[in-house]
Amino acid sequence: MSAVTFNETHYSMNSPVTPPSPVVSPPPPPGLGERKNSQTNPQRGAEAGALPQGRKTPMWESERGQAFGEAVGKFFRAALPPLLGMALFILLWQIVSSSGGEHGLPGPAKTWESAKILFADPFYDKGPNDKGIGWNILHSLYRVGAGFGLAALVGIPAGFLIGRFAFLAAMVAPVISLLRPVSPLAWLPIGLYVFKQTEPASLWVIFISSIWPIILNTAAGVSRVPQDYLNVARVLNLSEWTIFTRILFPSVLPHLMTGIRLSIGVAWLVIVAAEMLTGGTGLGFWVWDEWNNLNVEHILIAIFIVGFTGLLLEQALVMVANRFNYE
Repeated sequence: MSAVTFNETHYSMNSPVTPPSPVVSPPPPPGLGERKNSQTNPQRGAEAGALPQGRKTPMWESERGQAFGEAVGKFFRAALPPLLGMALFILLWQIVSSSGGEHGLPGPAKTWESAKILFADPFYDKGPNDKGIGWNILHSLYRVGAGFGLAALVGIPAGFLIGRFAFLAAMVAPVISLLRPVSPLAWLPIGLYVFKQTEPASLWVIFISSIWPIILNTAAGVSRVPQDYLNVARVLNLSEWTIFTRILFPSVLPHLMTGIRLSIGVAWLVIVAAEMLTGGTGLGFWVWDEWNNLNVEHILIAIFIVGFTGLLLEQALVMVANRFNYE
């Protein structure tokens, strides 16, 4: 039997077979294995690129930091224009004061020093004609509240009736159109003649001046109530009181609050002029008394007090009106 051989290897069956030696590949270059691992295992690659342990995310990159930054930016965008406006106003005030010389208008610094002395003891009482600024503010607020309260008590029901009944609206329309444009101070002599006292005369001026916005806005709100609501109430045989409490009043409330806001603004405007003429106590009398003493700094302070108090009343009523605005 002849030996069996392979064609190309020339190995015989009887000769021992030596296994080939394994081929050793050269080591990969540095970093190549890590790149392969990151490509085949993305999670492991992400972990490799993550921040080292113990290093926290910066505050400005976190969600809380970004929310805080947005809130601060929103605050500055809202507060910067008013602050710039006030700064420009004070600058113009200082320029006017400086251009007048020693006998010109008091400047912001001088007025501020007088205000600090004035508010050091705002509630002193040295007699009926010498009271602190705090007492004068309270007396003016009392008169505004009393006159405005009387106007609301009369104006709100009158507005509902005028808006509810077309015949009544046509009857009182010429009277309102005739009396509404009359200057508030023109009513003061009538009040003095009728009441014979300055206190009720002042309340009368506030009442007659602030009643018209309440009447007109309330009547406009009632007239804009959808007719379908009233038709349903007529079909159900609802009483006028039920129609008023369940249909008219909820629908008219936004218009009513607008009338009240305008009315309180008119009342606060009128009280200063009325107190100037009637005397006694109050911001108007205090302004006139300081003018007689040629104390211009106190007059400027009174102007800012009147404006700031009116702004607070206006904003408070705007918030209440927005609360009942369902549009």
